[in-house]
Amino acid sequence: MLQELRLFLTAVQFFTRIPVPAWVGHSAQQLDQSARYFPLVGICVGGLAAATLWLGAQVLPLSLAVPLSMAASILITGAFHEDGLSDFADGMGGGHSKEKVLAIMKDSRIGAYGVIALVLVLLLKYQALLALCGEYSLPFAAAALTAAHSVSRLMAASIMLTQRYVRDDDSARAKPAAQQISPASFAIALLTGIATIVLLFAAGAHPVSVFAAIAAAFLMRTYLAWRLQKRLGGYTGDCLGAVQQLSELAFYLGLLITM
Repeated sequence: MLQELRLFLTAVQFFTRIPVPAWVGHSAQQLDQSARYFPLVGICVGGLAAATLWLGAQVLPLSLAVPLSMAASILITGAFHEDGLSDFADGMGGGHSKEKVLAIMKDSRIGAYGVIALVLVLLLKYQALLALCGEYSLPFAAAALTAAHSVSRLMAASIMLTQRYVRDDDSARAKPAAQQISPASFAIALLTGIATIVLLFAAGAHPVSVFAAIAAAFLMRTYLAWRLQKRLGGYTGDCLGAVQQLSELAFYLGLLITM
């Protein structure tokens, strides 16, 4: 149990800015094994965002509480996944070869494709969450936030299961964690991701809505996996960030489709 706690805290250490005890340590092997807890980290991040939404809505209009909840998730992760999305958009939009795409993704500067992708995704998330609060309820939107963050990280982990890591330079910042996940570890991630769906049912979600949300996230993941395989022959850490962000958005849209 202590080793599993160490692996979970390793994932927390890598994907968030939450401080962890020094005894957790740091190693490539730990980062590799911690992939099983990606969805659990999503529950923590989504739960914080949901709590911020709930508390903010008690004293502020929803039009302000919703962006505050989004800001909370960005602050706790250090915009880790949003940065991956912008790099992914710049690379896939501006690169005409595998080598060029990888070079653009590695560049720390953000280009037009990255800016447009970030603005559109954040705006769509804002509108989707606002609609969930209005068309369903505040508790439902809070449950959707938590579930979406967990399921979207499960989608990212599934890319690691089915594709290979393609960046082989030592300077790749996400390489230590972005290795193939073992089937056993993925099974743990899968169970964690599925478990969060219970929150939606507890908040009054219809089974059709839940199915639509999961299907939308999976379809987005499948499309991105196809694009990655076609353009790169695999994935990078930035690609996983893009999968998480876009799958999260798709999850919200799936819930709204069945309103």
